[in-house]
Amino acid sequence: MNETVLLNDKEISKEIILSAREAIVAMGKELIERKLVAGSWGNISVKIADGVYAVTPSGRGYANQKPEDIVIVDDACKTLDGELTPSSESKLHTAIYSACPEAKAIIHTHSIYASALAAMRKPVPAIIEDIVQIIGGRVECAEYALPGTQELADNAVKAMNGRKGVLLANHGAVCWGKDLADALMVCEILEKAAKIAIICQSCGGAVELSNEDAEIMHSFYEEHYIKRQRGEEK
Repeated sequence: MNETVLLNDKEISKEIILSAREAIVAMGKELIERKLVAGSWGNISVKIADGVYAVTPSGRGYANQKPEDIVIVDDACKTLDGELTPSSESKLHTAIYSACPEAKAIIHTHSIYASALAAMRKPVPAIIEDIVQIIGGRVECAEYALPGTQELADNAVKAMNGRKGVLLANHGAVCWGKDLADALMVCEILEKAAKIAIICQSCGGAVELSNEDAEIMHSFYEEHYIKRQRGEEK
């Protein structure tokens, strides 16, 4: 029998909650291996149901994290289940979920090249096809705000403007996906594009793709290429 628990007035399967917690723990180790985060910096979340999210705890390193360490919160970042304090950036996560209904998972990284552009308060330009296809075009840098504040969350959502990634000034990057694997891919493509942008800047600069071409490639990716990857279209 599938046991359920009442969270935020919703009956949610315990199996689904455990699965989300286990997936976040596994992703934390993956982020360390791929050098997208270090120690306990950055954070990860998964949308379990409307107004119910699993999020990494504050100040706990990914290497030794356990499923029971992952905190369940509501839209107001109030703890619904878990013993630890939720990530200080929980407001950032819930704001993105609210603004981007398609988002089911969010990863906040402190990767080197994306953070370098964020420190310069410069965007990741639309200079390679994959960032255009997956994210939709250039990735903007949000105006600076202190970590953990509602101002940071609001600035990030505004600069994101519906796209799947944004830089946080003097901080790092945050990306969302339709699941954790999708969010990870966005993080990796963003970091790759940031690295290429910095290399190009040292060699005289790159030519950015037009908004029209970016829209054409992004639409094709969303409408056809994803389906081909899944074997749903020839």
